[in-house]
Amino acid sequence: MSTSTASRFDSPEASIAYMKKVAVARSGFSSWLDVEPVKVWEGESELLLVMRPEMTQHHGYAHGAIVGLMADNACAWAGASVVGDVVTGGYTIDFLRPAKGERLRAKGTVIKAGKRQVVVRADVWAESDGEPPVHVAAAQATIVPTGVVP
Repeated sequence: MSTSTASRFDSPEASIAYMKKVAVARSGFSSWLDVEPVKVWEGESELLLVMRPEMTQHHGYAHGAIVGLMADNACAWAGASVVGDVVTGGYTIDFLRPAKGERLRAKGTVIKAGKRQVVVRADVWAESDGEPPVHVAAAQATIVPTGVVP
């Protein structure tokens, strides 16, 4: 659970609108992937990605770069919900099993928010209709506030 109870946004709806306008539309990679913010509020994030064949590697699994982007964005977006505009200072990711499914879902949670950095944890799941979600990756990131507040 997040150590912060405040949000940099006025409402959950405002946070989603901002993330769609800035974090997705202004990011060529996130825009091309069509990453969908589901939740960005009070130190928590959730995002969804519908898989396409060009996002896979030679075994048909989601490419590690795609799984990494989902973890990175989940961390950054959770951090941004607390401290405003951010960049990723660094992250580690552990791939737990192959990411095979129709969708990827990532959830981020702020562990500790400070003035100079935010530590965030993220988990990524592969999902397919009619099947239980499969936990495919776990990550931890150091997120750095840029000083720009939405």
